[in-house]
Amino acid sequence: MSSLSASSPTSSNSLPDWLAIVRTKVEGLRFGVVQIVVHDGKVTQIERTEKTRLGGSGARDE
Repeated sequence: MSSLSASSPTSSNSLPDWLAIVRTKVEGLRFGVVQIVVHDGKVTQIERTEKTRLGGSGARDE
């Protein structure tokens, strides 16, 4: 994973742009997947798949 950080030219105090996007996609996601696609050591795509859980046997509503 260190190659991902090295591939993003940023200052030592700021985060890579892709990391901020991932954080945004994860916030508010209750059930689902955030997938990061890497090509040649660089993040090229970020996908978010959200699932809706319906109440049923064994399901908890929190």
